[in-house]
Amino acid sequence: MTFIGTSTSAFFERARQDMTSLRGRAEAVQEQLSRGEKLRRSSDDPVAASRLRTLGRADRLSDIDETNANRASADLTLTDTALSNFADFIIRARELTVQAGNDTLSTEQRASIGTELAQIHASLVSLANTRDSAGHALFGGETPGDAYTLDGGGNAVYTGTASAGELPLGDGQSVARGLTGPEVLDYDLAGTPTNIMAVVKTLSEALQGAVADPAAAARDALPALSAGIDSVTTAQTLVGSRLSWIELTADRRVDLSELRGAEQADIGGTDIASAIAQLQETLLVLEASQASFSKLSGLSLFNQLR
Repeated sequence: MTFIGTSTSAFFERARQDMTSLRGRAEAVQEQLSRGEKLRRSSDDPVAASRLRTLGRADRLSDIDETNANRASADLTLTDTALSNFADFIIRARELTVQAGNDTLSTEQRASIGTELAQIHASLVSLANTRDSAGHALFGGETPGDAYTLDGGGNAVYTGTASAGELPLGDGQSVARGLTGPEVLDYDLAGTPTNIMAVVKTLSEALQGAVADPAAAARDALPALSAGIDSVTTAQTLVGSRLSWIELTADRRVDLSELRGAEQADIGGTDIASAIAQLQETLLVLEASQASFSKLSGLSLFNQLR
């Protein structure tokens, strides 16, 4: 014969375990509501936790890409502004050159124009050494110093690197953060390599008496100045396309970030309505269990024998 007995201590122990479990469940749901996250540790759901870590790394990499994009955008914006200034100086130089080509001007008048052109040359050199957002030469590529220096004859000599360097924008995309001086100021004229600063300097000297026929020198310089304006205009178009590309990648980065955020909320975020309903249910069961325990613990066999 088998006897089954339930001791008072076992009854109390089971009741204590049940209510402790219910309280633990209630506290877990309350923590989910306060933190806004379902997972407290990776062991709660290893697959979901792994995916959340992957999404988190993607967010951090996206932040780095955004920093690079902001730097590239800042440098390209500075480049665009500098190119506009280059264009203004060259256009002014061309206007002066047209005047200087007039045979009715006096020697003194052409010399005066030559002096202004010398000032424009100095301004072009200074503009070519504009600094970027990091304090380096904007048109010097990766060089930390000036993009151009003057040799013994006062000629501008490029001392920067061959390229401006690229910054990654994410998803394998990158963008050159600027232009080098030669990409803007050097060009071919009828197959001959030409530099706009050299053109302005040579013309300035010619108008101040360096050649026998300064008016002819002025007329001969007009094609080179017009080509210089075209070169700067082409560079502005290139910079504009790069800025548009950065904006396009920024929009894509925002879209991907929103998708990751939605996925993170679906995987690890707390469903507020569901969690509140679960909490209310758990608290109701806990309250009922406490009431039942209180009532049952007060019963006695002697009460039934009266």
